[in-house]
Amino acid sequence: MKSQKLFDPNGLDTLESREIIGGKSTNILNLNNVRFKWAPKLYRNFMGNFWVPEKVDLGNDKEPYKHLTEHEIKAYDEILSFLIFLDSIQTNNIGNINCFITAPEIKVLLSIHQYQEAIHSQSYQYIVETLIPKHKRELIYDYWRNDPVLLERNRYIAEVYQSFLDDSSEENFARVLIANYLLEGIYFYNGFNFFYNLASRNLMIGTSEMVRYINRDELSHCILFEFIIKELKKSRPDFFNEEMVRDMFMTATEQEINWTNHIIGDNILGISCETTDQHTKWLSNERYKKLGYKGQLYPNYNKNPYKHLHDLADTKGDATVKSNFFEATVSAYAQSSTVDGWDDF
Repeated sequence: MKSQKLFDPNGLDTLESREIIGGKSTNILNLNNVRFKWAPKLYRNFMGNFWVPEKVDLGNDKEPYKHLTEHEIKAYDEILSFLIFLDSIQTNNIGNINCFITAPEIKVLLSIHQYQEAIHSQSYQYIVETLIPKHKRELIYDYWRNDPVLLERNRYIAEVYQSFLDDSSEENFARVLIANYLLEGIYFYNGFNFFYNLASRNLMIGTSEMVRYINRDELSHCILFEFIIKELKKSRPDFFNEEMVRDMFMTATEQEINWTNHIIGDNILGISCETTDQHTKWLSNERYKKLGYKGQLYPNYNKNPYKHLHDLADTKGDATVKSNFFEATVSAYAQSSTVDGWDDF
C-alpha cells in the first residue's frame, strides 16, 4: 500500500471513484458530496461530543480514594495506567491509519478521533494530578516496566501497529483495523466496569463521571471502525481473512480476561473471575457479530452479568451523560448541544 499524497492534481473526486483505501482522490476535503452516507451522521455525533475534562469535579474523590481498600487502590492505579497506554498509542497511531484513507468524509472522522484520544490523555493526567499522591504519580505511567502482565498487553497491540509501520502491506493494514476495533470495543470495558462498580457504591463519583465521557467517545470510535471494516468487507470480500480475525479476537479476549483477573480477580466487591470471564466473552461475541460474522466465538455466552452497571452508565436526564455502555449505539452528550455540520443527505 502507498500512503495518500498530500495533494494529487491528477486525482479524481467523483463519487464513482471514491474508495476508503486505494482511491485516486486529490486529497481535497470535498465534503459537499459523500459516498458513505453514515459518515455525516457520525460526524455530527463526534462534534456533539465535545467536552472539557476540567468541567468534571474530582474534588469529592480525594477523600474516598484514601479510604479505598488495598485491592481497590491497586486496581484503580493499574487500570488507570493501562487506560493511559491505550489512549497514548491511539493518539499516536490514528494518524498513521489516516495517511492511507482516500475518502475525505472518513479522513475527517479519523482526525476528530485522534483529537478525542488526546483529550482522554489530558483527562487521565487531570485524574493523576488531582487524586494520586505525588510520590506515586510517575509510577502510574511506569507500571508496565515492572508488571509483566501489563507489559505483555501493551506489547501485543503495539507490535500490531508497529508491523504496519514497518511493512505497509494490505494484510498488515487489515490487522491494524481489526486491532483498533478490538481496542475500542473490548480492551477498555472491564476497566470501565471497575469505575462504574465503585460509583454504584457511592465511591469515586467524579472519576466515574469522567469515565462515562471517555466511554462515550470510545463507543463512537468503535462504531467508526465497525463501519470502515464492513465497507471494506463489502467492496473487497477477501480483504479480511476470517481466521485471522477470529484469532485476533480470541487473543484480545483472553488477554483482557487474564489482565482483569490479575489486577482485580475476586478481590473487589461485585466483580469476580467468573463474571469477568462471562462479560468479556459475551462482549467479544457481540463485537464479532457487529462485523457481520456468523456464529459465536464463545458459544453459550449470551448474557451480560453486568447489566446493573450498564444501567448505571446509561443514566437519564438532561444534566448527565447518556452512555449506552455496552451497545454500539450512540446518543447525544448533554454537556454540549450538537453543532451544525453537514447537510442531511
